[in-house]
Amino acid sequence: MAKQVEKQAIKEWDEYRKALITGTALEYNKTTADIEKHRLYLEARPVEWMMYFFPNYATSEFAPFHLKYIRRIIDNPEWWEVNSWSRELAKDTVTMMLMFFLNLTGKKRFTLFVSSSYDAACDLLMPYKLNFESNQRIIAYYGEQRSFGNWETGDITAKCGARYVALGAGQSPRGKKNEQLRPDSIIITDIDTDEDCKNKDTIDKRFDWLERALYMTRSISKDLLFLVLGNIIAKDCCVVRAAKRADHHDIVNIRDKNGKSTWPSKNSEERIDRVLSKMSTKAQQAECFNNPLTEGDIFKELIWGKCPPISSLPYVVNYADPSPSNKDKQKKGVSFKSSFIIGYKDGKFYIYKGFLEQVNNSIFVQWFYDLRDYIRNRVLAYNYIENNTLQDPFYEQVFRPMFMACGKEKGFINITPDDRKKPDKATRIEGNLEPLNRNGQLIFNIDEKDNPHMQRLEEQFKLFNMQLKAPADGPDCIEGGVWILNKKLSMLGVDSVKTFAKHRNNKRM
Repeated sequence: MAKQVEKQAIKEWDEYRKALITGTALEYNKTTADIEKHRLYLEARPVEWMMYFFPNYATSEFAPFHLKYIRRIIDNPEWWEVNSWSRELAKDTVTMMLMFFLNLTGKKRFTLFVSSSYDAACDLLMPYKLNFESNQRIIAYYGEQRSFGNWETGDITAKCGARYVALGAGQSPRGKKNEQLRPDSIIITDIDTDEDCKNKDTIDKRFDWLERALYMTRSISKDLLFLVLGNIIAKDCCVVRAAKRADHHDIVNIRDKNGKSTWPSKNSEERIDRVLSKMSTKAQQAECFNNPLTEGDIFKELIWGKCPPISSLPYVVNYADPSPSNKDKQKKGVSFKSSFIIGYKDGKFYIYKGFLEQVNNSIFVQWFYDLRDYIRNRVLAYNYIENNTLQDPFYEQVFRPMFMACGKEKGFINITPDDRKKPDKATRIEGNLEPLNRNGQLIFNIDEKDNPHMQRLEEQFKLFNMQLKAPADGPDCIEGGVWILNKKLSMLGVDSVKTFAKHRNNKRM
């Protein structure tokens, strides 16, 4: 089996090499004088240099955060930076192109290349080795780079004088030199693993090795470029600790704070939507937003149970939250629209069915009709839509006309705006729903257990904490529906409000 894996790897690298040779073929009719003139021109323009020598990699226009990174590294030979770019933002690729620029222009000569294991470091170093060997433009402009000395998988020395040595975390780097030079650059990439981050002792030991044995391979009198490339995959990990020492910690997510793609020339909004739709919130936040989440300590267990026949209830509430804005116009990245049917019977609140997703306004409006069809006149339904200060003009200007237009075609639905002045979001959810859940009074419909919207709701409850590190639009929607139900029950003289109040969290002040 191992031999088969090795054969496959060799085949893949061979195909990579062939594509590299083809993709970097030199233009025809270039004289030696043309090449020398062009080389000097490009070396004065690092971004153009990278795009010319690495056309197989630089297939999209550089984003502003790429350009700032390139400038910082070139302008600061003595520098410690932690780069926490999301997946698909090319932190390893841009760094490789940068290092080739520094190597071939004589600015950096000896690099320790570090990852979580020696094999991982060798795999990540392989594109460097193959580009030194087979990049036709590098060969034409800077000469053959493959040497007859050190040219192994984890230890290469190019003819330009640049040496790369692969290291796994914890391996001894002491005594590593390129001729008489100590390392002038150290690249640490993906040093943290999910399993290692579960053990504080492992992180302690690894970071101690990083800041002592690894960092101090440098010469005190010479400049060192110290780069840590990695996402924040845990609250405590080597990347987080290294960031506290860094001259700069560059955090770039797949979307910016306004919900827009940070690299639109490569990652379109539609493609991001597609990818994120297949990931859990927990995975999205860790891999694409540098926001590692652990299950909260408030809703540790949720109850899935059989709901009473909806026709046995006097009424239900369909509570909908449109989220702060129209996703088509201003994506928030982590803002979900929601709409759920909630009923009450014998002291318990039942979540029958609903929707929780990042969608546009037309789909949100359609949810009301989908839930109307689910109810099928079996019970009276009160329809409410959250209408806070963020949403008020938007509701009047956008949603009301949309509901009117749909009503003419599909039938009118009576919808009441919920314009109550709500307290702090986290406080409301914790104070009003945690006692219900703890006392077995909040029930998720077991018949909808496989519904992805209900699964999303469950996940948001389990990830909820008072700091609102994770999206909580689903729990917020349920809190709104429960509040409306309690208000109506109290008007009917039902003592569920007393029961509800009796079980409120006595730990709260």
